[in-house]
Amino acid sequence: MTDRLDMDFTLDLVSNATSDDYYTPAYIFEALNLNFDMDVCAPLGGIPWIPAKKSLSIVDDGLITDWKGLVWMNPPYSAPNDWIYKFVAHNNGLCLVPTSKANWFKFIWENADGAMVMPPNLKFIRGKEVAQIQYQTMMFSMGGVATSGLVESKLGRVR
Repeated sequence: MTDRLDMDFTLDLVSNATSDDYYTPAYIFEALNLNFDMDVCAPLGGIPWIPAKKSLSIVDDGLITDWKGLVWMNPPYSAPNDWIYKFVAHNNGLCLVPTSKANWFKFIWENADGAMVMPPNLKFIRGKEVAQIQYQTMMFSMGGVATSGLVESKLGRVR
């Protein structure tokens, strides 16, 4: 399942022009079968396959904009700390983050309603290409709807 991308690579994503521009593949959202109110870490214009009513880009600054409803968050892996604390405080959504020895990782591990280790060969969308990152990733859920979606996705074992 992790090699399946179901993507049309003619899509031109607007990059934030950072080394953090790695986007979650469409099959993850198909499996989750959830509609999000916000994608809080999107590129300009959003990502067409993420089922979110609103996308916050680097211009909107998701760290200062109020979050509403069920959120999706794939934060900048180079600096996830503040995003994690805001995500846990919001208490309603799903996030995809790398594993880490940092305090923020311990914090989300201890506070999340659900946690799932993603396949080690998870491939992300990077412009018109697919790319693998060097870190193991995990998905965390906050709130009943997000946790149920994670469990029902069958993407992996949820704890």
